[in-house]
Amino acid sequence: MRAGFALLFAVFGGVPAYAHHSFAATYFEDQSVKIEGKLVDFDFRSPHSLVSVEVADDQGKVNTWVAEWRSSARLSRDGLSKESLRPGDHVIITGSPWRTSGEHRVHLKIINRPSDGFKWSGGGPR
Repeated sequence: MRAGFALLFAVFGGVPAYAHHSFAATYFEDQSVKIEGKLVDFDFRSPHSLVSVEVADDQGKVNTWVAEWRSSARLSRDGLSKESLRPGDHVIITGSPWRTSGEHRVHLKIINRPSDGFKWSGGGPR
């Protein structure tokens, strides 16, 4: 019996478990929101890069929104790098809203930087 457990552990214990969630499970993929504000941070990483943006609401209160984006590997293939976006950049993001009410999160679909015409919409910068 111990030999059986040892064999199972040897086979499965050393293999990391990778899981990936569906964006549709955490975001309303059939809906769209647009946010505009000052980029605070661009976390160029895997499994998903994150863009943090300070956005003022209708009353002027500033909230930090987090936009979940593609992995750094996929963004690199699109021609982007960790230097593509910088803190202080004025950006406009369109994406799908988070399913939890009150959370300031979005699944990024389009990002624009009006100052220089940078735009990404799923297939690389334009």
